[in-house]
Amino acid sequence: MTKVYRAMIQHDAAGGVLLVFAAVLAMILANSTLLPYYDGFLSVPVSVTIDSFEISKPLLLWINDGLMAIFFFLVGLEVKREVFEGSLSSPQQVILPGIAAVAGIAIPALIYYNLNPQGIASNGWAIPSATDIAFALGVFALFSKHLPVSLKLFLLSVAIMDDIGAIIIIALFYSSDLSALSLTVALGGLVVLLLLNRMGVRDVAAYLLVGLVVWAAVLKSGVHATLAGFAIAWFIPLKLNNEYGDPLLKQMEHSIQPWVAFLILPLFAFANAGVSFAGITMKNLFDPVTLGIALGLFVGKQLGIFGSCWLAVKAGIAKLPEGANWREFYGVSLLCGIGFTMSLFIGTLAFENQDVSYMHSVKIGVLLGSLLSAITAVMVLTKSRKPVTSACTRELRPSTSTSSYS
Repeated sequence: MTKVYRAMIQHDAAGGVLLVFAAVLAMILANSTLLPYYDGFLSVPVSVTIDSFEISKPLLLWINDGLMAIFFFLVGLEVKREVFEGSLSSPQQVILPGIAAVAGIAIPALIYYNLNPQGIASNGWAIPSATDIAFALGVFALFSKHLPVSLKLFLLSVAIMDDIGAIIIIALFYSSDLSALSLTVALGGLVVLLLLNRMGVRDVAAYLLVGLVVWAAVLKSGVHATLAGFAIAWFIPLKLNNEYGDPLLKQMEHSIQPWVAFLILPLFAFANAGVSFAGITMKNLFDPVTLGIALGLFVGKQLGIFGSCWLAVKAGIAKLPEGANWREFYGVSLLCGIGFTMSLFIGTLAFENQDVSYMHSVKIGVLLGSLLSAITAVMVLTKSRKPVTSACTRELRPSTSTSSYS
């Protein structure tokens, strides 16, 4: 791997730029004469058959159920590492981002539900609660020389807890028609993973093979398949080295990260952001679903995160991130309103098998709310102070080079 390629992978903004490109390309195709080809590509049937076991889905669902399980596997690896060794290992480090994450999920959901209290539309209450950390970090990277590293750590911690919240929401509210046999097979697979962990097995292939069985069983169980990725990650050894002497969990995390950043998330964005703007009127923009998502992301996220943290700091429960001021903290709170890929993903679960008009409203609302949050964050952070050059910041900077995606 060349030094240039390695530097590109490690650059926080690169993944966000590629996400933007994929989303814009999808919207261009959806609003051109190429729309039939775009829809046809996503509808290509893909089948995998082993004896009497078969998985047959269109390409779009393989992306949403299969590739996104790998994304949540990466999330699980990052969460486990942070809980045991990183920014979530100390109670003092957890208080402020914990408060921010809970409020950042609850307030947007309440805003949406207040506008959509009944019927099928109410299923989308969790859509504006998500944060797309790849986009958020991409924007943050534009101002990283002017902001204390403690704010990046705060943003990452909130994103990790936001992901945990999303996992819980998907498990509790977006799983149905459970199959006892498939769940039993999945639980059996997790037990095998636990035994591999306890026996000190160093072969990555063994964990991945059993993990594939767990994913397939969960897919057939009625629980959303992405949850399998998150669960499997917790059985990957953190302290054990592989055959090359590298920590097994960290090696897997670093190996998967480029694939997630530069293939899986952009492909997901390409597959789900293709919204046609033909015939859109003010009525569409003020549709309760569209409005609930847009206001939830833009108003609810900043109100929940900034407001709850301001109260916590003033009450002496927590402290503002070291070296940060309230303007900078407000800018980072706005970044959490960029929901994009995660909000679109939850939207596909909330309105699965429903009229296409619901997903149309979801896409418009997510794009509008995320765009408003990003633009306002840029305006606020542009007025931030001069570059931070303190010794403390220089010492912290190398330890935060690894990106997180949510």
